Amino acid sequence: MLRRLLPVPVAALLLVAAGCSSAPPEVTFAAGGTTAVAQPTQYCDLDLEDCTSDATAPVTLAVPAGTPLQVTVPEDVASAPWHVVFSYTDAAGQQIDERSPLFAANERTEWTLTLPAPTDELVEAQVQQFGPAPAINEETGEIEFPTRASWVLRTPA
Repeated sequence: MLRRLLPVPVAALLLVAAGCSSAPPEVTFAAGGTTAVAQPTQYCDLDLEDCTSDATAPVTLAVPAGTPLQVTVPEDVASAPWHVVFSYTDAAGQQIDERSPLFAANERTEWTLTLPAPTDELVEAQVQQFGPAPAINEETGEIEFPTRASWVLRTPA
């Protein structure tokens, strides 16, 4: 039986090319029977050394007041800690910024955002996947959580 072996440099290039061809994970937002699938606005490798940004990646979805927002992340995102940062306006028109609980790696792939009052209106929701372990900022003394990737949903104005 005749076997052909690729020279090492060619084989290595094929492996590298195969590794680069996988698309970044997508996050699904759903409200009122409608869904929007988002590409990452920022996506980095595990070491946060090779990052890409896409200003056109945010998606738009109408989320009527009083309607919960279902957030679904794939296993690739859920394999690391993640949370949802969101902004909404209350009945007085004041913008309020909040965040979901922090979900541990492999804890869950879905979370439902329900705003405090039925008249509150969602402005934006952003899934953030954390990267390497948190570190203390020497200047501020605060713990910083490096964000590896983010997916953004905006509501129509």
